[in-house]
Amino acid sequence: MQVDVNGCSTYAYTGGRDFDASRPSIVFVHGACNDHSVWALQSRYFAHHGRNVIAVDTPGHGRSNGDAHSSVADLAKWLTALQDALAIERAAFVGHSLGALAVLDMSARKPDRVSRIALLGPSAPMPVADVLLDAAKKNDHVAFELITGWSFSAGHQLGGSEQPGIWMRGSALRLMERSRPGALYNDLLACRDYNDGVKAAGGVRCPVLVILGQRDLMAPPANAALFIDALADKRVVTLSDCGHSLMAEAPRAVLDALRDFLCRTARRAKTA
Repeated sequence: MQVDVNGCSTYAYTGGRDFDASRPSIVFVHGACNDHSVWALQSRYFAHHGRNVIAVDTPGHGRSNGDAHSSVADLAKWLTALQDALAIERAAFVGHSLGALAVLDMSARKPDRVSRIALLGPSAPMPVADVLLDAAKKNDHVAFELITGWSFSAGHQLGGSEQPGIWMRGSALRLMERSRPGALYNDLLACRDYNDGVKAAGGVRCPVLVILGQRDLMAPPANAALFIDALADKRVVTLSDCGHSLMAEAPRAVLDALRDFLCRTARRAKTA
């Protein structure tokens, strides 16, 4: 579906179900130079199991208009504007990489708008290599090659997909090649310049699920230690032999962790 957010047309995948703001909602937020399609399995599952799903293309990505935000704080504010545009008072949020930082920041700023959050592949701080930033600034294809090379664990560089016939690295590269000039550079600036992760984590009061890749080179698990310690109510899941592209490398394990966190925990709360 298309929705107007801050005067710009924004695309959100609803998992093949009509949007109904009266249902419990889950907002999925992709990472740098990605779009809603990275959540294909997870978003569709929840849409067909009683949830209102909004797998959004953030500004300047996928089918959404506007320019990509170059700061996490601006992207976090945009997520609140998205909620307002859809008349969703409170929702669960799931974010990956840059999307995880935006969800974290938004949750600290607007705790009344968030029921629970899941952060995949987060890092705070999230440094960006100069060679990658320079290539992205020039819109050089090598930036996409570097990211795909660093995002997958060694075991998934050539194969290992749970879906036969899928070349995960190649699919990730094609997705980035469809992005608009400058989008990746703005995304990387937002990651590099965000220094409030630990502070934001200390202000989050809702339950938090953190999913880490044991072999993540883009956002090493050690870089998440400080902000995880600052979270008041957290659950941490580490997926072995996975890099940064968690939803592609271990789609079912990611779904299982999200399902347990978003569905079973909610059911227990209702019967308590």
